Amino acid sequence: MTTPTMRALRVATIGQKPALIELPRPEPKAGELRVRIVACGLNFADLLMVAGTYQDTPEPPFTLGMEVAGIVDALGEGVSGPPVGTPVAVYGGAGGLADYACYEARRVTELPEGTDMQAAAALQVAYGTSHVALDYKAQLKAGETLLVLGAAGGVGLSAVEIGKLMGARVIACARGADKLAVAKAAGADHLIDAKTEDIREAVKALGGADVVYDPVGGDQFTAAMRAANPEARLLAIGFASGDVPQIKANHLLVKNLSVIGFYWGGYLKFKPEVVTDSLTTLIGWLNEGRIKPHVSNVFALEQAHEGLDLLKTRKSTGKVVITLNDS
Repeated sequence: MTTPTMRALRVATIGQKPALIELPRPEPKAGELRVRIVACGLNFADLLMVAGTYQDTPEPPFTLGMEVAGIVDALGEGVSGPPVGTPVAVYGGAGGLADYACYEARRVTELPEGTDMQAAAALQVAYGTSHVALDYKAQLKAGETLLVLGAAGGVGLSAVEIGKLMGARVIACARGADKLAVAKAAGADHLIDAKTEDIREAVKALGGADVVYDPVGGDQFTAAMRAANPEARLLAIGFASGDVPQIKANHLLVKNLSVIGFYWGGYLKFKPEVVTDSLTTLIGWLNEGRIKPHVSNVFALEQAHEGLDLLKTRKSTGKVVITLNDS
């Protein structure tokens, strides 16, 4: 009897181009289930893993692919569900660019029948980051003012959309009229051009910020902190500028500010229900039409390198998704 195989985009050596190879189909261990993967969202972190610079890079060899949607295919020992045949979404951190992958059952979120699998794969990192950051960490309240830096990027745009859904007044900050137009379309109430405007003065003129969502860092974080209202919460999401801001504690003291470090994927290690509960909410919003992830490019697994190149050259205008099997 021959061992069933599958395709997988595999990193054999850090720094070398991943290769599409055949591997034995994995068997779920105790506490795991196996998913037949239908769609996998690509992320810039996949490129960082290839280079070995991502904070959660697995030991090679490993399969790329962080966020997936698919169908439960087999249950490991001690796993009672979701039953075989159930559509699910999973953030696994790796392993998704393969026909099958095994995940801890507690990481899996069931999908209602008829859910758009490409959208379910595409929303997890960007929308999950923004939803957990704004709801669970910052406890954003209706009527508060949310300042989103880098508002036209993947996570920034989802923060604008989710902030509006949560009832906030949203100030979007991005570079240039084209990017600001994208943020406006996502629901932003006020726009600030980071290329031409003084962020601190512009935010203060709008009444200050109660919550700051910052995937940029650098001078923009400093400007936003100085425009924050008393008791504001500042979310450090990332440092796209390449400059990690150094925060003076006395500035926090004067206005009773809170700076909150946030890494969405980290919750899977010590409190995965934070992620899975959030994904349940987001999938509900997706099926109600309240959010709509923008998938700009779809490729088959054999074309995955083209998708990764789009991320590397920053030519994609939305999410890049790889399709693997029929649903």
